[in-house]
Amino acid sequence: MSDFNLDLSSAEEHLDEEGELTGDVILGVLDGETDPEVWVRAVENGNALFLAVEGDLNELATGFAREIKDMDGQMMHFRRFLVVTPPGVDIDTNRLSS
Repeated sequence: MSDFNLDLSSAEEHLDEEGELTGDVILGVLDGETDPEVWVRAVENGNALFLAVEGDLNELATGFAREIKDMDGQMMHFRRFLVVTPPGVDIDTNRLSS
């Protein structure tokens, strides 16, 4: 076997940090109880939302949907959930059957 020299301790220095994603996946309930600005700020801070929809989605998302779209975030209704992602995080639907 050949000698393979890999210096993992210095590899981090060479990683491109620009474009690095930060944030969390926030689980919540979309029922009208939470101020829409809370959801907007969460997405602005790089978080993805996975919200259980309890009620009329169109009515419940009215307070933040336009702002999310304007910042180039994405939203998708999936089963009984609303998935919301910040700019730069795509929602991949390729594995969903038709």
